Amino acid sequence: MKAINLEKLLPEDVPQGERILWHGRPQWTSLFRRAYRGDVVAGYFAALTAWNVFDAAVESGAGSAALAGARTLAIGLGALALLALLAWASARTALFIITSRRVVMKIGVALQVFYNLPFSQIRTAGLRIESDGSGDVMLTLSPDKRIGYLHLWPFARPFRFAHPEPALRGLADARHVGDILGRALVAAAAERGDMFLIGEDDAVASASSQKASMPAGDAVAA
Repeated sequence: MKAINLEKLLPEDVPQGERILWHGRPQWTSLFRRAYRGDVVAGYFAALTAWNVFDAAVESGAGSAALAGARTLAIGLGALALLALLAWASARTALFIITSRRVVMKIGVALQVFYNLPFSQIRTAGLRIESDGSGDVMLTLSPDKRIGYLHLWPFARPFRFAHPEPALRGLADARHVGDILGRALVAAAAERGDMFLIGEDDAVASASSQKASMPAGDAVAA
């Protein structure tokens, strides 16, 4: 049985008994603002434009100030346009899939790469929710499973260079996706005879000797 006929979501046939629970793409606007730091770049060029206008006005008058401001603003808009294009391309070519047994990430603009992450290799997971409801689901892998940070970027948890963590970034409804993944991870762990504790908010879930349960709120499990 094939997974879903949508740009070959999975690189192989889904084993019998495995179900696809969710699939989707990231929002390019969310990637632009948070992964590519569009907000920071916009703020930098806004401040730089204001400074150049002030400096030119003091030195040479209003005409030079207007020219300096227009030139700086044009450079800033060009930089933002390039970042927006990269964010759009990253989102357009990415696909995330959650099945009852694994997480699959299809990423890469120039070169498409599949990362097949069975639940047995996912040690913890965390959820980050932004004010607009979008967010990221971060995955911590077993110590013997390591993916290079640059291979994952921009779909890696920021600043985790020593132990890179794959991340489903820019999700429009991260809370919903986190809930689906959490329940699937707990169910799969129960089948293996493992016990896992579900964390809330940005906390991560970890192995526990206690019975796992699904609390309300931003819950993600491993």
